[in-house]
Amino acid sequence: MHELPVLGGAPSSSPDSPSGGGSCGSGGMTALETLTLEPRRRLPRWLKRPMPSTEMSFTSGVIEDLRLETVCESAKCPNRTECWSHRTATFMILGNVCTRPCGFCSVPRGKTETVEADEPERVAEAAHRLGLKHVVITCVTRDDLPDGGAEHFYKCVLAVRERTGAAVEVLTSDFHGNRAAISRVIAARPDVFNHNTETVPRLYHRVRRNAEYQRTLDLLAQVKEESPGMVTKSGLMLGLGETLEEVLDVAADLRAVGVDMLTIGQYLQPTPQNLPVERYVPPEEFDEIGEQCRKLGYSFVASGPFVRSSYHAGEMADALAR
Repeated sequence: MHELPVLGGAPSSSPDSPSGGGSCGSGGMTALETLTLEPRRRLPRWLKRPMPSTEMSFTSGVIEDLRLETVCESAKCPNRTECWSHRTATFMILGNVCTRPCGFCSVPRGKTETVEADEPERVAEAAHRLGLKHVVITCVTRDDLPDGGAEHFYKCVLAVRERTGAAVEVLTSDFHGNRAAISRVIAARPDVFNHNTETVPRLYHRVRRNAEYQRTLDLLAQVKEESPGMVTKSGLMLGLGETLEEVLDVAADLRAVGVDMLTIGQYLQPTPQNLPVERYVPPEEFDEIGEQCRKLGYSFVASGPFVRSSYHAGEMADALAR
């Protein structure tokens, strides 16, 4: 297999740009230490898709009627039109204000909201109305709560399962490493426990501020320690300045702590205030990266420009079960 280029692209040649970082990876590849390039204004051809012809109004109506938040809207997901047209959405609990200033995410930061006690029942009702067989529940990070919202997660999982009988996938924060909080979510017995790694360790201070790479690995390891049969999952974004070697090192680390499913997708700048895209990775490179990750022993790897943690999550879980 031919060697892949640096996934983050080359440093800017602008004399006003900060200098790039040192050597990283094999063959003297250099990786960008700063993420200050101008955002790309034109999407490459492989990131342009025709709009689905089906209606989004049913999904939109359910979400609005039940006063729910979705990561589809808050994070400006590029797959929202497709997913909502097929009556599926990823529910975002614990409000719509996050306590962490991650560079990649467009979810608002600021004063958090009071946790709504009836939210579990509203999420369950939405899942019922949409006819979901696989329900994905994510959240804003709530470092202001003693348990990070773990008890609320627990109640949401149980409410959805009781109302619908559907499989439930959780996509959690890191709960600031609170092992008791993580254990509480595990106790709800979600079918899939997902926690995203997002990027390589070198870029954490820019991309995942106030998060720690080892904390992510420790969380995923704890899930397997306490519930060996529970499916674990994590995801990465490409295009932020990482190298191939760094991506494969992360994939190896995740596999070493027992992660079963890995998703790898293209980072897209959601707003001008977020980190710029350093490079749009072509589909053929995603294919090759996916193949290399599968050799590490994952049960399922999804790798492509539009791949997201919860995109076609039910189909991913079904493929793993076969």
